[in-house]
This record gives sequence, structure tokens and C-alpha cells, in this order.
Amino acid sequence: METTSASLGPGRAALGARSADQRVVVDGVRLAYDDEGSGPVLLCLHAVGHGARDFERLRARFRDRSRVIALDWPGHGHSGDDPQPASAVRYADLLRGFVDALGLKDIVVLGNSIGGAAAIRFAAERPAQTRGVVLVDAGGLDRVDRLARFFTRMMASFFAAGVRGARWYPWAFRRYYALVLPGRAAREQRERIVACGSEVAPILVEAWRSFGEPEADTRALAASLRCPVFVAWAKQDRVIQLGRNRKAIEAIPGVRLETFPGGHAPFLECPEEFETSLERFLDEVLGPRAG
Repeated sequence: METTSASLGPGRAALGARSADQRVVVDGVRLAYDDEGSGPVLLCLHAVGHGARDFERLRARFRDRSRVIALDWPGHGHSGDDPQPASAVRYADLLRGFVDALGLKDIVVLGNSIGGAAAIRFAAERPAQTRGVVLVDAGGLDRVDRLARFFTRMMASFFAAGVRGARWYPWAFRRYYALVLPGRAAREQRERIVACGSEVAPILVEAWRSFGEPEADTRALAASLRCPVFVAWAKQDRVIQLGRNRKAIEAIPGVRLETFPGGHAPFLECPEEFETSLERFLDEVLGPRAG
């Protein structure tokens, strides 16, 4: 049975792909996506609670050298809801189906947060289809120890207040996102995210619960990657801290690690600096831009 997004609200729609008409059905879930340009594929995967619009500027920058695709995860943007709980494992399964449905090959996968964890799983399981990986403050690289389990339970409890409709939640969610995306350049997308904080709260609860489970750990998969890997990290990230993830990052063969100003998404917070570094990586992986 195909799931729909009949409960889609205006806040969620504003975060997602530009058109509700460009969709593909994967495992019964309708996934909306943006698709611009031609050439080698740059496939962009957003953080939980965000949407394909995170990559609006990046698509405009790179569409003359690559086919840039950005999808909405289930329950985000214009995508349908998913009867299965949100997790990086589930998203990686849907990602494989999405790639197969579009017949994509020779992909550079760019993933932020939970999107990064899904990108690691995809690249490890589909090495022949993956030309490179860009991990931006990626999930799955931290050890799931007692502290991590405590933190993920606390975060899930916080978002559960949004599900209950707690009166203080919208104010607290806004304060939270002032820490997650403090960069001035991210202001417009941050305001869109804040506006639908209650709408996406159920998915945030599911995702954060999953982050404390053993299968959230993708460190061994990351260490198995043999394609070029570029890791970009926001220096002020308090949610996924570089210090706890550095050992796993350094275990990735031939990895390139760069840090940027911001709290969780350098492509939103310092886009010019991030895009310049991404351009260098794509030149190495795909060859220099034509012209």
C-alpha cells in the first residue's frame, strides 16, 4: 500500500523539494525530490527535521557540472509518511530503492547528520555505484556508549513534548535551533525549520530513539570505505561533537577532514567556504568543471 502525505502542513512543505509532483515510490513510500543539471550525480541527503530545500543554493552552484538530486526523507517536505520508524537503517534501505528506481550510477553521496549515516551505509553496501562520499556532521561515527544512550533518550524526551503539545515546546525548539544553526546565512532555512518544529516532532522522537540503538554505530562500515571521502564538520556542533567522532573519522582510509564555522550544517551556515571545498573534492573525484 502506498503511503501519502495527506497530513502535510505548510511548514513542512516549505522545507522540502520545490515540487510535489516529482516523486518515486520506494517500499510503498512516496519520496519527493529535486533533480537539476546533468552529468555525474551528486545526491544530497538532509538531516532529520529538515528537507531538500537545505540544498537549494548548492544545487544552483553545482548544476552546471553535475546532476544534483536532493530528496525529502519520509514525513519531510512533500514525501509521504512511512509506517516504519525513522532511523538511519531505514533511510539507507529507502536510499538504495530510490537509487535503483532512478537508475543512478557513479554517485557522489553527500549526507548531513542522519543523512550522513545513511550515506555511509549506502557506500559500504554499493561500492560499485559510489564514486565518492561527503559526510557533513554525520551520524553513526560516535560510539553508542552509556553517555550516548543517555543523551539520545533525553533528546527523544524533549521532542516528545512537542508531540504532546507542551506550551513551552515552540519556544524551547527555537532556542535549540539557535544552537544547531547559529550561522547568519542559515537564518531563512532555520526559521522554516522552527516553524514546523511541532509538525516534525514525532519523526524526531523516532530518529533520536534509534540513535541510541547498537545498529546506529556505522564506524566499522565507514572504515571499510575505499572510495574518496570528504568529511566536513562544524566547529561549534554541540549535538554531534567532533571530539567524540574524530577517531572514527581518522580510521576512514584516505579521508580528508575540514572544519568550518557553524553548529551543524556548513553548507547552510558558511556556504561559500563549504562550496569551495566541495568544488575541490569534486574536481579530484569527477575531474575539473568543464569550461
